[in-house]
Amino acid sequence: MPTDLLDADRVVDEQARRIGEHVRSRRRAARMTLVQLADRTGLSHPFLSQVERGHSRASMVSLEKIAAALDTTQVALLAAAAPEREEPDDQTPEVIRAGEGARGPFSSGEARLLVHAGPHAFEPLEWVGDNTDLGEYFEHHEDEFLTVLAGDVLLDLRGRPPLRLGPGDSAYYRGGTGHRWASADGSRFHMIVVKESPRTGAAS
Repeated sequence: MPTDLLDADRVVDEQARRIGEHVRSRRRAARMTLVQLADRTGLSHPFLSQVERGHSRASMVSLEKIAAALDTTQVALLAAAAPEREEPDDQTPEVIRAGEGARGPFSSGEARLLVHAGPHAFEPLEWVGDNTDLGEYFEHHEDEFLTVLAGDVLLDLRGRPPLRLGPGDSAYYRGGTGHRWASADGSRFHMIVVKESPRTGAAS
């Protein structure tokens, strides 16, 4: 079988392939090698190579590290496979139906982008998960807000006692605050997470 067909067979899915292509394109535009990207992100060179070829799916934490190194955002990378508005300057309202929006399925759940690809004042995500392991901290310059729709969430803001949030509870934290979350009781949780879009000159 031809090598290119074998290579295609290893692709996780179409979105992983498109995200990988977008990562590679931004890295090359920045004249950065994979080794340099690995050094800036703390992720391994082989793993980043797999991501760029669509053979591995980066977690949301890893996407954030890659985005910071490439002067973009985690959401922009996730949106690489989402359709952009036909007219970027179109001021008409956007509507995302329940079955639409770029999705990032991970071992701990799924994130769904709630806007089309392209520039926005803020970046809204729907987040569903059942992980009980808090994992690594997210950290970025932009402020962030979250509200719990269902389930019980343990929110860990670095340097502060963990918070237990239930349906209807919300949290707002400033940029630069390390944050991570998990299910407080092992059940599935459902949240909306909204992050400011990066400000000019505020690249990570």
